[in-house]
Amino acid sequence: MALVPCQVLRVAILLSYCSILCNYKAIEMPSHQTYGGSWKFLTFIDLVIQAVFFGICVLTDLSSLLTRGSGNQEQERQLKKLISLRDWMLAVLAFPVGVFVVAVFWIIYAYDREMIYPKLLDNFIPGWLNHGMHTTVLPFILIEMRTSHHAYPSRSSGLAAICTFSVGYILWVCWIHHVTGMWVYPFLEHIGPGARIVFFGSTTILMNFLYLLGEVLNSYIWDTQRTAEPRNPM
Repeated sequence: MALVPCQVLRVAILLSYCSILCNYKAIEMPSHQTYGGSWKFLTFIDLVIQAVFFGICVLTDLSSLLTRGSGNQEQERQLKKLISLRDWMLAVLAFPVGVFVVAVFWIIYAYDREMIYPKLLDNFIPGWLNHGMHTTVLPFILIEMRTSHHAYPSRSSGLAAICTFSVGYILWVCWIHHVTGMWVYPFLEHIGPGARIVFFGSTTILMNFLYLLGEVLNSYIWDTQRTAEPRNPM
């Protein structure tokens, strides 16, 4: 038996994301006042994705509780739609985008923090909030994956969806540069056009790889668990 029910964990994680988003939006940073506001940063977009995803998880839990034993077919159909939406969001957005943000941020930060998170930001963003945006995303999504089985969509439709998201964000970043003359991320200023194309292409490939990683990890966790369960005697 779990020490903490997964439903309680989801509520706690949702509240933590709401707190992180509120604290982040309350910070008066110059970048928030420029074109695109907070929405030009993948970190902020990811926080919204995670908050919406865990919000759907909590709503699914509540709907499941309310429809349990009711025998209402319409409510059961609506619950199945919610579960399908929850599973789709984890597979296509919450897992690959969340892991991407954590991995890429800390790799670039370790190489040269000025390229991704200039020291000047320490005057605006406290350390705990930085970790809330760039660290805890990973354990939270792994906890969700471990506590509940999620049905992945077909591989072709899943990869098409994550490719659409990746290309859409790249075009958004390029559009912001076209309008303002500045790149969203400092390191893009220091590399040439060819290197940017390679970087953008590599990030799209990485997103696809992370989608596949999530699919494999989800299958491994739940196939292993089913294998480990004792069989009922006939």
